[in-house]
Amino acid sequence: MASVTLNNLSKSYDGKHQVLSGIDLDIQHGEFVVLVGPSGCGKSTLLRMLCGLEEISGGEMQIDARRVNELAPAERGIAMVFQSYALYPHMTVYKNMAFGLRVAGADKTEIDQRIRHAAQILKIDHLLDRLPRALSGGQRQRVAIGRAIVREPKLFLFDEPLSNLDAALRVQTRLEIAKLHRDLGATIVYVTHDQVEAMTLGDKIVVMHDGQIQQAGRPLALYQQPANLFVATFIGSPTMNLLDGQIVRVAEDHIIVGLQDGQQVRADVDGSQHLPGEQIKLGVRAEQLAEAALHSEVFNGVVNIVEHLGEANYLYLTLDSGAEMVVRGQGDRDIRRGARVQVSAPPQAFHVFDKNGLALRRLQPGNVMGRH
Repeated sequence: MASVTLNNLSKSYDGKHQVLSGIDLDIQHGEFVVLVGPSGCGKSTLLRMLCGLEEISGGEMQIDARRVNELAPAERGIAMVFQSYALYPHMTVYKNMAFGLRVAGADKTEIDQRIRHAAQILKIDHLLDRLPRALSGGQRQRVAIGRAIVREPKLFLFDEPLSNLDAALRVQTRLEIAKLHRDLGATIVYVTHDQVEAMTLGDKIVVMHDGQIQQAGRPLALYQQPANLFVATFIGSPTMNLLDGQIVRVAEDHIIVGLQDGQQVRADVDGSQHLPGEQIKLGVRAEQLAEAALHSEVFNGVVNIVEHLGEANYLYLTLDSGAEMVVRGQGDRDIRRGARVQVSAPPQAFHVFDKNGLALRRLQPGNVMGRH
């Protein structure tokens, strides 16, 4: 296991094109950290800097409190699993897994023990004599993971390892990676653009955008208390509903938001640093809306599209104000396009973002300003 510390890390090409800037991150021993963000946000570049395939333009990188900026990849104690399996087609599974150890001059007996142990963990021990062309995509990915395990690295790096798999196999392999982390107690840094993977795998999620870290923390913390508008809309599926409005009144334990159609909504957030008249965005997630006027804050609209998922459905509404809203409803309800509906949410369900996109702190029941 290894700890990783990144201090003000940056990456630029030709001193002009800035890819990463101001990256500060602490990764603890045995932690599973997921870097997530849209394409081009810099997450794969950061991973390649960790393993030494990209030079560091500025700042410092430490592994186990040792500066590694200038160290070659082979000296960092890291194993990387790429999006492509990168298996030698003319070698058996056994020889693919053994190759790196043989190059390093490891003893044959030790090589054999490591390979068979890793193969047993990954349930590929019956495939050791096969060539890669005789394997399924999921089996090839497990061989690539096994090749990393036998090196017994301090740190595992995964670069979108599931993107080439079909949906069912992706779920299965995701579970296997989670079990692998549990069994090995390994430190893992995992890159993906899929926020479902991030939420289900990570001890810590690092959300990146435009070469910077937007927020890092536990999955539920990012979901329940997003730091800004980008994190709020990136984490969670479907994306958070947003309505334009302005602050009407600021109270001790809530604010009143006026929407564009004149409706007023209470949101239990800390508005102590804000004034009436400020433009904001009011957010609420689809699953926090009820399909009836069960709560104090009620919205009226018409159903445009219904997505049936079996256990639930998603109603895409046009509110009377003209705004769009998505509601997660009960799967056994027969709601048709064109139906008029009422939906509602409690005041504590709402998120509020200021004109700069920063989130106002949500107040849980009993967590009122001045009563900490």
